Order: sequence, then structure tokens, then C-alpha cells
Amino acid sequence: MPMIDVYAESSTFAAEVLPELGKELTHAILRAEGVAKPGPFHLNNTAFFAHMMEPGTIGTAAGDGARVVRVHIITPSNALTRAGQIQLTHEVTDIVAKLWGDPTQAGRTWVLLSEAAEGGWGIAGTAYGKEEFGALAAAAKAASSR
Repeated sequence: MPMIDVYAESSTFAAEVLPELGKELTHAILRAEGVAKPGPFHLNNTAFFAHMMEPGTIGTAAGDGARVVRVHIITPSNALTRAGQIQLTHEVTDIVAKLWGDPTQAGRTWVLLSEAAEGGWGIAGTAYGKEEFGALAAAAKAASSR
């Protein structure tokens, strides 16, 4: 399941917007992965971390005070196709600009997509790879059809 880390200055997003940011980014990732109808299995296992930094701790070498936002998304290996990467980067950028309330923020939003190595994704003491994720998905599907 994906993990989302958002890095921004503490004044970039109002505190009450952060839950919506996490929710919208989660759904964008799941859409990009091809999950049409996310259920509890997907929603409970996609983590969102808001790293709101002190003013002056994020910026560019230009030093012009531009508010930059970095969104780092980690997925299991091969979870995103190239089309999914393109779609996700576009959606994430739009979500950040919308929730910040500044359409020009799109030009200062960096999206990093990373994949965990096969077996490099651990939950509850298990190093997950294709086999373990497949078993999890099958168990979740069976539980939801009951």
C-alpha cells in the first residue's frame, strides 16, 4: 500500500485542510494504481504523513521566499504504470494547488515517486513482496464478498 509524505512550511496549509489533503492524495494514488473502488483494505493501509516545517527550513537557492511543496509517494514495486505515474503527478500537483488556494503553487510543487524494492515493504513484521501482497489482496477480496 502506498505511503505519502508531504513536506511544506507550516503556514502553507491550514491545519483543518490536512485531513482533506491526505484523503485526496490517497484517492489519487489508488486511482493511478487502478483501484476503482477502494475499500477498507486500501484506505486503512495507505499512510499520509504531513511534515509541516518551520518557516525558513524549506526553500530554493534563489532565496526568494517561494513556497515549495514536496510530495513523496512510495509504492510497492510495479504498482504504477508509466501512464499511472503521469496521471498521479498531475493530480497531486492539482490537489496541492487547490488546497493551498493558489493556482501558481503548481509551479512550485515537486512530486517524487519511489518504489520499494521487492520484499522491501514491511507491515506487522512481514517483508512484503508480490507473493505476500497477492495473498493480502485475495484475503481482502474474500472478506469483502462475505
